[in-house]
Amino acid sequence: MSTGELRVVAIADADSFVKWSASLLDAVPGIRRHLLLVRTPLTVSAAQQRAALVGTSFQDAGVTRLNFDELGGWLGGHLPDVVVLAGRGPFVRLVARQIDRLAHRPVVVSGLPGMSIPAQRGALEYRRESDLLVLHSHREERAFAELSRQIDVPVPTALATLPFAQPTEREHERAGQDAAVRELVGAGARRGSVARGGPGSLGVSATHAAPPAPRASGTDLVFAAQALVPADRAERAELASMLRRAAEADPTRRVVVKLRSRPGETETHLERDAYADLLSARPANLVFSHQPMAAALESAEGLVTVSSTAVVEAIARGIPVIALDTFGVHKPLLNTVFLGSGLLGGAEEVIGRRFRHAHPRWMQDNYFHPDTESTWWGQVEELVALRREDRLRARTVPVGRGGTLHAAWHRKSVLGDEDRSLLGAVALAVGTPAVRAIVALRRARGRAGEDTWADNGTDFTIAPTPHRDPIRR
Repeated sequence: MSTGELRVVAIADADSFVKWSASLLDAVPGIRRHLLLVRTPLTVSAAQQRAALVGTSFQDAGVTRLNFDELGGWLGGHLPDVVVLAGRGPFVRLVARQIDRLAHRPVVVSGLPGMSIPAQRGALEYRRESDLLVLHSHREERAFAELSRQIDVPVPTALATLPFAQPTEREHERAGQDAAVRELVGAGARRGSVARGGPGSLGVSATHAAPPAPRASGTDLVFAAQALVPADRAERAELASMLRRAAEADPTRRVVVKLRSRPGETETHLERDAYADLLSARPANLVFSHQPMAAALESAEGLVTVSSTAVVEAIARGIPVIALDTFGVHKPLLNTVFLGSGLLGGAEEVIGRRFRHAHPRWMQDNYFHPDTESTWWGQVEELVALRREDRLRARTVPVGRGGTLHAAWHRKSVLGDEDRSLLGAVALAVGTPAVRAIVALRRARGRAGEDTWADNGTDFTIAPTPHRDPIRR
């Protein structure tokens, strides 16, 4: 199959999914790519869109904003071969229902926009109708495979390189320079070894020459803020105090709080107790930034976060990291992925700017596998060939319990004010209390001993998420 034949469309709304899907498709050469932004309460602003698409080839002509009711007509008119569903679970399922109505069915791919340990039940359940689920590490593959077995939801998966784990052109140039230095050092070591009488001497061996030279250091301490973690106001206030102390410890260097949204904008997850409010009084060298993460890292000495995927971006650029363990290391903080990484540290390490580099073995299993092991696009091409031969079974969304009323509630809960139907308003009023009661019952069962969020011995969860994170804001 000629890759150039393939028309690939990503359908997204929220900022992190726009960034992920655009970067994922941008890495595939030769395809005809397009990005659809569906209007929901989470849809990116124009400024967020520009920031999310920095570093990709997507221009204005390659991006279309539309209402949900226009989506079916657009897809039916443009006939994509592949659709990448890039949004939170309920959004993915709502769009999948539209795809089920198409006469020309594309291959449906979905994925998650960052580190996805622990693998969550909802993440898999909502994407069970995908022909392929894209994951980004060997560890995630194992976690989702085990979760699939536990809940009997088989979804084919494929490995991709997380787009943010790719070094920039500048890092590629620097890596080449470092390799040249290491070769010179190795050659000198080999000559020294011969002069000193062979490998038993104190000369440095060629295979253990100098480690890769660190990236030319910036001076900023960049803090990647997150909406979901920590969730407790007192803990967020403690982090704000830590950042203030770090700024006061050295007034000549900046502490940059990298935020995801400006006032009036939304982001993928609902933020409570925003750092802009918690740090309303701050030193002059403690500043806020809304620029893309890649731009913020250009002047970074090191990155600090609880569990942001920005860690992967920093590691790819040779920038050291502190993954905060101030409040522990457990699944609700989404930071168990850092166990064994060598990156964990607390407030005193942050204030002293004692950043760390990740252990190579951890990197191999977590997001930094060789590109040759990323086979997702080859699998997509095989699925397209099967669909063209009518040999790929359509994975359609089943009719939910509650029928029309449930479908209306689902639509209204995802689209918010973009859905102006009377049935949607009625369904929301009736369905929301029922859903809250069901979720509360499941959480109560978890507290009674079935809570897989409390088990750090696995990389998956079956119980409902402990994070209160509504789509309607």
